[in-house]
Amino acid sequence: MAAQRRNLMQSHQSWTDDLPLCQMCGVGTAPNCVYGPDGKGTQSHTNEDGHLGFRGEDGCFLYGVFNGYDGSRVANFASQCLTAELLLGQLNSSHTDNDVRRILTQAFDVVEKSYFETIDDALAEKAHLSNYLLPHNENVSFHHSSQNQKVQERLKELEQEVSGGATAVVALILNNKLYIANVGSNRALLCKSSSDGQNQVLQIGRPHNTDNDEELQRLAALGVDSARVRQAGQIAGQSSTRRLGDYRVKFNYNEIDLLSAAKTRPVIAEPEIHGSQSLDSVTGFLLLMSEGLINALESAHGPEQANQEIVAMVAAELAQAASLEAAAQSVVDRVKRVHHDVYVSGRQRATYCSRHEDMTLLIRTLNYVLADGALTPTQGGRIYPVSVPYSNSQSTSKTSVTLSLVMPSQGTLTNGTNTASTLEEGTPTPGQSPTATLQSTNTQTQSSSSSSGDGSLFRQRGSQAAQPDETGRVPPYVDFSQFYRLWGSDHSDGQSTQGGLGPQ
Repeated sequence: MAAQRRNLMQSHQSWTDDLPLCQMCGVGTAPNCVYGPDGKGTQSHTNEDGHLGFRGEDGCFLYGVFNGYDGSRVANFASQCLTAELLLGQLNSSHTDNDVRRILTQAFDVVEKSYFETIDDALAEKAHLSNYLLPHNENVSFHHSSQNQKVQERLKELEQEVSGGATAVVALILNNKLYIANVGSNRALLCKSSSDGQNQVLQIGRPHNTDNDEELQRLAALGVDSARVRQAGQIAGQSSTRRLGDYRVKFNYNEIDLLSAAKTRPVIAEPEIHGSQSLDSVTGFLLLMSEGLINALESAHGPEQANQEIVAMVAAELAQAASLEAAAQSVVDRVKRVHHDVYVSGRQRATYCSRHEDMTLLIRTLNYVLADGALTPTQGGRIYPVSVPYSNSQSTSKTSVTLSLVMPSQGTLTNGTNTASTLEEGTPTPGQSPTATLQSTNTQTQSSSSSSGDGSLFRQRGSQAAQPDETGRVPPYVDFSQFYRLWGSDHSDGQSTQGGLGPQ
């Protein structure tokens, strides 16, 4: 069986070729990048991320994003094996929540054990050859020296073959209920449009890393010095405390200084499962993101508003893209540009943006109608979400609205097109008008429009137009408080936002 799995893993054949792809999801990717002094980027290794999006039987859907490291073998294997363990008749509509959680946990366990079976021959050969290495000695004959060199070369090949691991975030939808299974530091976000027109953003679960207090407590209960782990920030080169594969920390943890006191295996592949969460009457989208995408955005803009910002990006692209694939790719490209622009700007956070890892974003819509794609996706800049209560006097149904302001980061941005500019980043000027994207959605209709910031979005309000009060002022229609706060935090290093931004 191990030989069969190994041969299949090394071939181009997939275990899941016959499963139908889900048409309600789209994926965007970008490879890793290291920037040089001139701002040009180079890829340091092949893309190691993986993903899946399949539609099974009995109303079952499976999605996943895998962040591989030290090679893509584990990520690729896990994406195929996990699908085979979940969508080939194992799940059906009669299963309870407890049944689903048990099946998900068992599937992750099978994936890891099956992967190790594929490399057991290589591990045995590696152990065997290590016993034949002769100690370095000047008196060793040329023959033995040559033999040692061949053994070392083979050991290096075997190490490359067996090393590596992956983290995973998996979403399962069954009976219109959502389950999230997470191992590691990828992220799942659920965005729901509420009845008052706001986007509710929910991060499902916390990353399993050296900053997670619950994970540190779990390690401490096994005898590991959790304070040292937190201070180190990594375990065997990775921040994750749960991962798939990585035989070094699974079988040889006693040889790793940080883990040497552990009573049992400290780094595990057991998923943390959240759900079920009912998706009945939910309009919005689900996002699965690799750690590389999250880190790139947080490096550029800080972690405080990363979730809201990525949701605003997705909402803006969904309002303009003709397909989910195009929307997901546009968002990843935007994050890549934002990260690069911060690096070349030389501003405060530039030191955090010298490189980024592979990035993957999976979007799964929930009762969400795409636009016709007639508009050109906006380019560059940071999307700032602002709140717009909207009601159409000609419609009897409440319509939810998302407005995103795209502020230029390096050049003037007008109507979604970057033009050359020597203006420094700072308070917006008449020459730096934002691009506004308005998206209105309900279960029957979908509309979108774009403006260069001249106010045309709000000119025709009909009978809904607010009347001036006794002072002659009109009550505010758009809540820009979050926009002002984000803009101010981005430009607070040595610059004042007073006098040019926000209500005075």
